[in-house]
Amino acid sequence: MSELIVQSPQGLYCPAGDFHIDPWQPVPRAVITHGHGDHARSGMGCYHVVDAGLPILQWRLGGQDYRVHRHGERFTLGRAQVSLHPAGHVLGSTQVRVEVDGQVWVASGDYKRQFDPTCAPFEVVPCDTFITEATFALPVYRWPPMAQVIAELVAWRAECAARGEVALLYCYALGKAQRVLAELLAHGRQTVYLHGAVDAGVQVYRAAGIDMVPTQRLSELPSTADLAGQLVIAPPSAAGSSWTRRFKQVQQGFASGWMRVRGNRRRRNYDRGFQISDHADWPDLLRTIEQTGARRVIATHGNIEAMVRWLNAQGIQAAGFATHYGDEEQA
Repeated sequence: MSELIVQSPQGLYCPAGDFHIDPWQPVPRAVITHGHGDHARSGMGCYHVVDAGLPILQWRLGGQDYRVHRHGERFTLGRAQVSLHPAGHVLGSTQVRVEVDGQVWVASGDYKRQFDPTCAPFEVVPCDTFITEATFALPVYRWPPMAQVIAELVAWRAECAARGEVALLYCYALGKAQRVLAELLAHGRQTVYLHGAVDAGVQVYRAAGIDMVPTQRLSELPSTADLAGQLVIAPPSAAGSSWTRRFKQVQQGFASGWMRVRGNRRRRNYDRGFQISDHADWPDLLRTIEQTGARRVIATHGNIEAMVRWLNAQGIQAAGFATHYGDEEQA
């Protein structure tokens, strides 16, 4: 079996098509799975992207040479037939299907299987070799139902209101925050207040037609505004910064898959942890691998060794790729 995708100093490379997938160094041709900063970087000659993800790439990278494709549309690069399929990670996230001489590989990028009202659901793409992320590839990581977590978040906001506190929730500004805002619609349309970095991404989602609860940028309010009992969303980088000093009484929460392990919340000094992730948990990683029918699996970015060891023990040929992805703590 020939290697359709290999490691190179610039990133994952397809020799038959002469292109890279989510390269971390400048290359002539890049196929981009989604707009997070560890997967979409500046300096490429051209960017092959799915139409649903184009607004995010334009927001993050500005004007570039974008080659835009629809989900499932096949296009030719060298000797390779390439198509992009929904990954369910964030708005416009995709998997990359590569076919050469009847052999099919799929590079998943980041993905999740939980329902998310802000993006197209994950599509199982049958393949011979499946390149999977391994961010949460340990048995301890099993996500509770999202409706349950959102109900806990709403209850926390009410508890903060009863104590005259602000409910300050930290979560990633692209994908996670918008998902929370969309899921909150099940509990009414109470306004949520946003850090400027979060608001910028929310406006991109709104322009794409994603329905979310009303929001207001915090900087538009007077500094003396009383936000007791209100939910405020900010990126994790704001924690401990001067920006938080405007809140007199505040409870701080963190939305992340890492909150599955209670010690992570204590080490980060958060008052509450909410298990919300835009990545697949352990059962969904294994389910996805099985459903692809892949005879070979390559794990990237995360708990690679644990996943490879487990798969090999099950009789599935598995190995790992070292990449520059997944260095964000907001998963």
